[in-house]
Amino acid sequence: MTKILGLASFYHDSSASLIIDGEIAGAVQEERFTRKKHDMSFPINSIQFLLQKENLQLSNIDYVVFYEKPFLKFERLLETFISFAPKGFASFCASMPIWLREKLFQKDLIYKELKKIDKNFNDLSKIKFSEHHLSHAASAFYPSPFEESLILTLDGVGEWATTTVGHGTRNEIKILQEIHFPSSIGLLYSAFTYYLGFKVNSGEYKVMGLAPYGTPKYVNLILENLIDVKEDGSFRMNMSYFDFATGLKMTNSKFEKIFNNCRRAPETESLSQFHMDVAASVQAVTELIVLKICRYLRKKFEIKNLCMSGGVALNCVANGKIINEKIFDNIWIQPASGDAGGSLGAALAFWYNVLGNKRKIDKKDSMKGSYLGPSYAINEIENNLIKCGAVFEKNDNESVIQKTAKLLSEGKAIGWFQGRAEFGPRALGNRSIIADPRSEKMQKNLNLKVKFRESFRPFAPAVLRDKVSDYFDFNSDSPYMLFVSNVKENIKIKMTKEEERLFGIEKLNIKRSIIPAVTHVDYSARIQTVNEETNLKFYNLIKEFEKLTGCPILVNTSFNIRGEPIVNSPEDAFKCFMGTNLDVLIIENFILYKEQQNSNLKIDYQNKHELD
Repeated sequence: MTKILGLASFYHDSSASLIIDGEIAGAVQEERFTRKKHDMSFPINSIQFLLQKENLQLSNIDYVVFYEKPFLKFERLLETFISFAPKGFASFCASMPIWLREKLFQKDLIYKELKKIDKNFNDLSKIKFSEHHLSHAASAFYPSPFEESLILTLDGVGEWATTTVGHGTRNEIKILQEIHFPSSIGLLYSAFTYYLGFKVNSGEYKVMGLAPYGTPKYVNLILENLIDVKEDGSFRMNMSYFDFATGLKMTNSKFEKIFNNCRRAPETESLSQFHMDVAASVQAVTELIVLKICRYLRKKFEIKNLCMSGGVALNCVANGKIINEKIFDNIWIQPASGDAGGSLGAALAFWYNVLGNKRKIDKKDSMKGSYLGPSYAINEIENNLIKCGAVFEKNDNESVIQKTAKLLSEGKAIGWFQGRAEFGPRALGNRSIIADPRSEKMQKNLNLKVKFRESFRPFAPAVLRDKVSDYFDFNSDSPYMLFVSNVKENIKIKMTKEEERLFGIEKLNIKRSIIPAVTHVDYSARIQTVNEETNLKFYNLIKEFEKLTGCPILVNTSFNIRGEPIVNSPEDAFKCFMGTNLDVLIIENFILYKEQQNSNLKIDYQNKHELD
C-alpha cells in the first residue's frame, strides 16, 4: 500500500490529508483542533489524527507532499518588490528575514516539524512539493465523477498564478493557460472585503451575503478604473488603486477617492446603503468575469464537463449563474476549495500525475460526502460529557430522530453533532446548527442570539434531494452547498408596495416565502441536497421532520459562533451550547436540554473568540 500525506500550511487554513492507494482516508483543518480560526501553523494535530485513525506511524508514510513550491513564491515576491520599487521597501525589509531564515528552506522546516511527531522519520527525500494551482486543480478533478474535464482554478495567488485553466483526462492534468499576479479575481474581491471593513480571507462570505441588499451601481466604475476585462474573461488590474502587492493594506487613498468614501471602520461604523451597493457591484463584476471565462472555455475546447477549485470557487452565487446559463453539461466543485483543500490536491497530484497510477472514478464523486474528519465512539462521548458536568439522556437511533424532529417542529434551535467532521468551510449535517425553515424569526434569532454575528447573513436549506425541485428553480445534486438558486414562484410571498420601497437591512424582516428562514432578500437560497447514500442519519431526520410538518427542509448552518472554527469534539460542542442561546444539543444519540444544565456552567462565549 502506498500512503501519501498532503500538507498545506504557513499562510492560512492549514490542513493535512491522507490518501492510501489513491483512496481518500481522511482530511482535516488544523483550526478544528487548535480552535484558532484559519490557523496557519504547521498541522501537527491534523497529522496525528490521520495517523492514529489508520494506526500508522509517520515513518510508515511513503511520501509527504506540500501544496506549493516555496522557491517559486520567493521568486514572485522578489520580482514584485523590484518592479514596484521604491514603493513597499518597508514591507520588503519586514518580510525578507523570515523568508531567508525559514520559508525559503521549507523542506528542512517541514522535516524538523515531522521529526517532532515521529523521531524515526529520517528520510528527507520523502518530502515533495506540488505547485499551488496544480494542487487546486488536482483537488477538483481527481475526486470528481468525470473521466475528462476542463478545470478552472480561481483564487488570490499561489506562486505566480491567480487563475488557471487545466485539462484533466483519466489520471493526467495539464495546465493550459494562466493569469499571473498581481491581477487576481480573488485579490480584487478581498480588496473590496477590506474596503468594506471586513477581515480579508474570512469576510468574503459577508460581502457575498451583503450584495443582495444593494444595487450594483458601481460596476462601470470598477470596469473602467480598477480592472480591464476582455471578452474571453482574461483581465488585468490597475495596480495604482491597490497596495496588496507591496504593502500591508489592500487598497489605497486613490481607491477611496473614486468611490468618494473612506474605508469603513471595522466593527464601529454601521453598514449603509453605499456599502451594500459596493458589495453588489464587486459581486456582479466577479460573476461577469467568471461567466465570460466559462463561455470562452466551452467554445474553445468543446468539453462538456467543468471542475472548479480555489477560494473564488466558494462563491456559490457565481456558481449558480454558471448552472443557470447551462454553459457546461456538468459541474463539480471541490467542497474544500480554499487553501485547506490544497493538502488533498497535493497528495492526489503526486499519486496520479507523478506516480502515474490508474484512476478509479466514482459515479457520484470520491469525497465521501466530505465527511473526512474525526468521529467519536459512544463511550468516549459519554465520558466527555460526564467530565464536562453535562446532564444528558441516552436514546436509541430511532427515538433520537423522532425527538429531534419534534423539537425542531416546536421552534427549537439545535446543535447537531454526528459522525465524521466535514472537511472544508461548510457544515453539511454533521457539525451543524439546525432549525425550522418555516419560522420568519429564525434567521435573525440564529444570527444575533446564537451565532453572535451580523443579522443580514443568510442560512442554507438542507433539502431532500428528491424534493429540491419542488421548492427551488434547481434540479441537480448540490451536496456541498456550493450553488445558489431562486425559490420557486409558487412558494414566494409577494411583497406589498410599501415593502418594495424599503432599502438595505430594512428588507430583512420581510417574509418572502413559505420557508423564510432560508430565503435571502433576493429570493435566493444556497442549497444543500441531502441523500441517504452519503448521510443516512441527516436524511432520516429531514424525512421525519417532513412527516411531522410536510416540509422536507431544515435550516443548516455551521456549529460555531462568529470568529470560532466549527466545533470538532464533544467538548467543543458542549462549550458552544452553554455559551449561546441554543435550546438543545444532540451528540450522536445523547440529548442535552438547556434548561436541565447547571447554570454555573454557562460561559461568556461571545467574547472568547477574536472577531472575523
